[in-house]
Formats: sequence, structure tokens, C-alpha cells
Amino acid sequence: MTQLVPYLLFLHVLGAMIAFGPTFAYSIMGAMAGREPQHANFSARQTAAIGNRLVYPLAIFQGITGILLIISAQINLQAAPWLALGIVLYVIALVYALTVQRNALHHLIDLTSTPPPPGTPPGPPPPEVAATVTKIQRGGMFLGLLIVVIVFLMVVKPTF
Repeated sequence: MTQLVPYLLFLHVLGAMIAFGPTFAYSIMGAMAGREPQHANFSARQTAAIGNRLVYPLAIFQGITGILLIISAQINLQAAPWLALGIVLYVIALVYALTVQRNALHHLIDLTSTPPPPGTPPGPPPPEVAATVTKIQRGGMFLGLLIVVIVFLMVVKPTF
């Protein structure tokens, strides 16, 4: 099965680029939505669509190709602690993204689906919107850090 390793590695790396690359643009999209609150709901829905159609399916694909790589290359996880740690961090990231982060984003979509009444003067967002945005921002930083650490582990393969 070792002859499959280059092809599985190609799919694994390509999947990572396509899945996680766009997530680093979410902070730019969010900042722009914050400067133009009338577009916040569209930006949140756009982020959810990218997550649902691209990020989440390919993030799951990462796990599948990763398992296939481990089997094909006959990697002993006990001899590769960097890989075992990367897998643990991947599972944490995936569970957090699919539960906490995704739910917070859908809550923000719900909160911003109804525009303010006509004649409402511009001002700061309602407290629940601001709290939800903060939760999403912190979650995004957490997930971004996990992705960077996982990539570091996969590329550098540090010894512990």
C-alpha cells in the first residue's frame, strides 16, 4: 500500500489548502461587516455558506486522508508523537468548529436577520450581537492557532 502514499499525501495537502485557506479571510470579512453593519447578515451568511460547502466537508476529508496515510505508510503513532498530538488537536478543532463556532455563527445570523426599525439612529450593535461577535472572533483565533500548530507539527515533525 506504500505506492498510494504520494497520492494520498497530495490529496491531504490539497485538501488542507482548500479547506483552511479561506478561514484566514473570515477575520477580514468580519471586520468589513463591522464597518458596514447593514451588510453584517450577508457577511455572516456568506461565512456560513463557505463553511458548510467547503471548510467542514474538506476538514472531515482531512481526517479520512490522514487515516489512510497512516495506514498506507504504516506509521506507528507511538513512534511519532508529533503526529499523535496533531491528531488530538485536529479532533479538538473539528469538534469546536462544528459545535461551538458553527452555533455561534448561526446565532449571529438569526440576530442580524431582522433589520432595525426605520428611523433608528446608527449606533453600537445590541449587546447580544456584540457578545456573539466577540465569541466568534475568539473562536476564530483559537481555531486559527490550532491550524497553525497542526501544520507546524506535520511539516517540522519535532521530536519531544
